[in-house]
Amino acid sequence: MIRRTVELCPRSRDAFDAIIDVRSPAEFALDHIPGAINLPVLDDDQRAAVGTEYVRGSKFLARRTGAAMVARNIAAHLEGALGDRDGSFQPLVYCWRGGQRSHAMATVMDQVGWPVSVVHDGYQAWRRQVNAALYDHPVAHRLVLLDGPTGSGKTALLTALAGQGMQTLDLEDMAAHRGSLFGAMPGGQPSQKAFETRLHDALSRLDPSRPVIAEAESSKIGARVIPPMLWAAMAAAPIVELTAPAAARVAHIVETYAAIAADPEALDKALTRLPRHHARASIAEWRALAAQGEIAELAAQLMELHYDPAWLRTGQTRNRPVLERVAVTDMTRSGLTETAKAIISALDARLAAP
Repeated sequence: MIRRTVELCPRSRDAFDAIIDVRSPAEFALDHIPGAINLPVLDDDQRAAVGTEYVRGSKFLARRTGAAMVARNIAAHLEGALGDRDGSFQPLVYCWRGGQRSHAMATVMDQVGWPVSVVHDGYQAWRRQVNAALYDHPVAHRLVLLDGPTGSGKTALLTALAGQGMQTLDLEDMAAHRGSLFGAMPGGQPSQKAFETRLHDALSRLDPSRPVIAEAESSKIGARVIPPMLWAAMAAAPIVELTAPAAARVAHIVETYAAIAADPEALDKALTRLPRHHARASIAEWRALAAQGEIAELAAQLMELHYDPAWLRTGQTRNRPVLERVAVTDMTRSGLTETAKAIISALDARLAAP
């Protein structure tokens, strides 16, 4: 018997052996339910061809042609990706709106003998859940932000805090971008919908009764926009303000941005996108330093003349309460671990106070 479900919380999803998205690869790439695998019953070209025939030609021929394609594709999945699954396999299947594509796959699975479930309303049900959480309802979690000038080790410290059992939300990792002009990562950024899926999934797995540490960010990370309810929670959150010696910050920046430093064309392109309030002569000098491979000197000048002033201006406008000020003097793994322990101890005392 085919079951239908609307339960898409992490515990419900984790109960299935596999979540199977039968939409086309292009639909899947744009966004999908976390943990899903893509076993399309129609690929991109097939879906386009059937749709064109349905609109411009014969609806009967479109259905017949589509049914034949679907049958062949499902057979290929049964013999391929699903070929090693035994009778205890429990899949959850979905398509765009819980219609013909998911029903076709689920019908065959049911006949095989697998206890299959289908997402009622399909991917659209998931998007409604994501939209409600990030656009309609306040975020329930108690956020604390790591703030500090560029190079003070916020991302590395966030990782160290997670390693010590602290709940963290790594927004830059989910956006696949370090949040600056030089922050592009290999592979590019996910779609806005996929970014929101990652955010919602991460938040839904965190305990709202415990604090959650995130980095202080702008409202956009690269091209991805932080959804309004999360941004509102961040705007109201207290901060742990980090400081670090200038030399240590430069060294950390050079290490963190080694990939773009090794790509002269990408580095030069990023420098041309600096705000217009910088003098042309300054930008020309920075481009020359980049071309000469003087990355440490370039980092020092950008830190002093671009990033630090911008950070100070932003801090003055936001005026967030400061829970603790922490000096980061050792950016080795062991040093960051000790700093993370000190932050956790300070937060325990601060947040426990009446």
